[in-house]
Amino acid sequence: MGQIFHSSINTLAKASIFGGVFLLGAIGWVGAQVQSSPWLTNQDVVVDQPVPFSHEHHVKGLGLDCRYCHTSVEDSSFAGIPPTKTCMTCHSKIWTDAPVLEPVRESWRTQLPMEWTRVHNLPDFVYFDHSIHVNKGVGCTTCHGQVAEMPLMFQNATLQMEWCLNCHRDPAEFVRPRADVFVADTNYPVQNTTPELLAKGHQLVELYHIPTDGRLTNCYTCHR
Repeated sequence: MGQIFHSSINTLAKASIFGGVFLLGAIGWVGAQVQSSPWLTNQDVVVDQPVPFSHEHHVKGLGLDCRYCHTSVEDSSFAGIPPTKTCMTCHSKIWTDAPVLEPVRESWRTQLPMEWTRVHNLPDFVYFDHSIHVNKGVGCTTCHGQVAEMPLMFQNATLQMEWCLNCHRDPAEFVRPRADVFVADTNYPVQNTTPELLAKGHQLVELYHIPTDGRLTNCYTCHR
């Protein structure tokens, strides 16, 4: 029986298989890039606020402690958004006529709270407690980045599960003394990368009774 298909079909078939595998790989790569991109994670994206509050000015310039505005961060699951009263503690005396602060003064006059836009917003199916992280020695800049260098606040990390697990798998790389949790000095290491800092981190993990038996990576820890 004569040959039905031309011999070039074999080459075409091999090229099609190779092209299909390459296409699937390319689609997977593109999907992974999109999944971790700011388009989905909002990482490094500055969001609009009623007032362009500068952490750089207030933290680095004026030396305000994080707890001055985020009053509940040590004993609550929520760090707390400062009420207008906190702003007016200073701005009833300084910059009293600045146009940029008119929304703050309007809120004070009307006794209606400012409508700030959340920058770090986790899904409803994720349980996160600020107080436990603070009391276990996780610094503000570990998650929020170098806020003292942010004229406008943005989400420093992806907030995806893998990012959380990086810390939960080996907390010794990230914990610091409780007294330094609120240090926002840009020279303070965000991660314990040197042997000396890692050794100190392991000591703190034991001192603060941070579980190392796998409980931190158990699904129930964050999904309840």
